[in-house]
Amino acid sequence: MNFKKNFKIGNKRIGLNSRALIVAEISANHNQNLLTTKKLITSAIKNGADLIKIQTYTADSLTLNLKKKDFIIKKDNAWGKDKYLWKLYKRAETSADLTKKIFKFCKSKKIIVFSTPFDLGTVDLLEKLNCPAYKIASPEITHIPLIEKIASTKKPIILSLGLSSIKDTELALKTIKKKGNLKVAILQCVASYPAEINEQNLLAIRELIKKYNIIVGLSDHTLGYVSPITSIALGAKIIEKHFNIKKNNSPDSFFSTNEDDFNLMVKNIRLTEASMGNGKIKISKSSKKNYNSRRSIYVSSKIQKGELITNQNIKIVRPGYGLHPKFFKYILNKKSKKTLKFGDRFKLKYVDDK
Repeated sequence: MNFKKNFKIGNKRIGLNSRALIVAEISANHNQNLLTTKKLITSAIKNGADLIKIQTYTADSLTLNLKKKDFIIKKDNAWGKDKYLWKLYKRAETSADLTKKIFKFCKSKKIIVFSTPFDLGTVDLLEKLNCPAYKIASPEITHIPLIEKIASTKKPIILSLGLSSIKDTELALKTIKKKGNLKVAILQCVASYPAEINEQNLLAIRELIKKYNIIVGLSDHTLGYVSPITSIALGAKIIEKHFNIKKNNSPDSFFSTNEDDFNLMVKNIRLTEASMGNGKIKISKSSKKNYNSRRSIYVSSKIQKGELITNQNIKIVRPGYGLHPKFFKYILNKKSKKTLKFGDRFKLKYVDDK
């Protein structure tokens, strides 16, 4: 589909040859409290986040305030204690006013912030705030009018695939491209909270890169940080992780990562990236220092001029300054052109081929 392989979100470059961008997802962990939100953002920056992401919505933009069967949260759902969808979203919503204050605070902290809108009006609000990029959440994959509106801004789009079939993904990508927007990344995702490690299917990252020739990342809802680190080795260029601070009980705290784990995740991601190299098969620079620890042919017992070269007077040993072992069979039972002492490096020119 010819989407761009390199683009920027604010001043942060994202691309096939760039290091992965770490996104701290605040979600409902702000508890609708500006002071808590500021603490979250400050801690996320301190612990290695490249970008801050929020979700701008109200309960009324997501669902209907009804207590009918369709709108009841199942008891086995992690958010079941809220009982009704509207009640949950009301407790978790990020208002326009809080969104504006978050953008202002992030600007003062010199950290890039972007948002997930869930309705058309919120896109207009975020445009007024100069939102540098947009995330399309997994449940919004079929909300084509919203995708069209976001794509029309020509801002970078991060599309989460947690609830997306191949047909859904391709329709969304075609919709975005039709609007002339080629700055798109897609995220492998399991839309379960918390997600089970054995459902991550991280090999899909390689398949998505191959199939769509596009930047791919991971939206991770597992506990811990095994999946994000593994995904880096598979080509992920964005890691999105829900972030929370300790002792902050919020609607999303039960599956969010704390400061310590987030910090360790970032450090291990950077170490993983450093270990990846460029893929060229070669002897490393540091290994070359030990190049001569390989074996070669040495004289193991004194050889007189004209004497036969045998297993009794030559040997393949370390170090590697002597003749390459591939010549061992060739030189056996041939005569030596000169007298050689115990420990001499054997050379091919010492062999009498006559």
